[in-house]
Amino acid sequence: MPLRFTFRQLEYFVAVGNAGSIALASEQINISSPSISAAISQLEQEFNVQLFVRQHAQGLSLTPAGQRFLKEAKLLLDQAHALHDVASDISGGVSGPLTLGCLITVAPNVLPGLRKGFEQAYPDAELGQREAHQADLLSLLMHAEIDVAITYDLHLPREVAFEPLVPLPPYALFSDTDPAAMTDAVRLEDLAGRPMVLLDLPLSRDYFLSLFRDRSLKPQIAERTQDMTMMRSLVANGYGYGLANLPLKSDRAVDGKPIRMRRLDDVDRPLSLGLATVKGARKTGILAAFESYCREALVERRIAGAACPE
Repeated sequence: MPLRFTFRQLEYFVAVGNAGSIALASEQINISSPSISAAISQLEQEFNVQLFVRQHAQGLSLTPAGQRFLKEAKLLLDQAHALHDVASDISGGVSGPLTLGCLITVAPNVLPGLRKGFEQAYPDAELGQREAHQADLLSLLMHAEIDVAITYDLHLPREVAFEPLVPLPPYALFSDTDPAAMTDAVRLEDLAGRPMVLLDLPLSRDYFLSLFRDRSLKPQIAERTQDMTMMRSLVANGYGYGLANLPLKSDRAVDGKPIRMRRLDDVDRPLSLGLATVKGARKTGILAAFESYCREALVERRIAGAACPE
């Protein structure tokens, strides 16, 4: 019996099953909503089964049959993707799909350069990307929505394997007119009584605050933001100092005002930037090649937007 469905239709169906709505799936995989809707309708007609219950206020919910269909579709797609590894082994090349995840504060400065360099080295690679906060990023990894995450060793569950590549100790940011910007280094004890602009992201926030807590200090939080660019701009405009881990090559905030980076003299708890994968998961040829590429690129400090410390 000839097959009257495509793997692309299955991919669209899985995207909607994971996202819970066609609109959200459309944003995530960059395919128009009508195309996704048509693909699902074609699958339902081909297999004579209702995959979703359509609810106007709550999006789509999988039917019991849809839940089983989703499980089998994921297995079938995994097997199809594995054919790329077979082809790579036969040809000695690296090809096929790979979805990269990256911590949202790191992604703009690290991910595009890594992705572009890898694609140039391996033209047959098909890379996609997702950016998220740490908790969401780990969830994407555990649900197999990404193959590898570029992130910090921050609150990693037991099921996640982590390969550290670059140690990144925290540092302080100041405006150009702040007296602390004239020094070579500062101490947390000197900062505790001053206004702080906190990068208020899940898990990252806990890490920065724990640096003070470990020394029985309490920071004076004057401003909070979940955006690294906004944090740097608030600091540059004199609203307080900031803390971060990934030092950037640019010495200016996005509005053009200068910003100064100074090391913390009394902190010896660096985060490690590295690669997170699921323990025991099958490692494809393209994933192994990407990991090898990252080791070379990150360890040798070849990061386009960052100035990793020696």
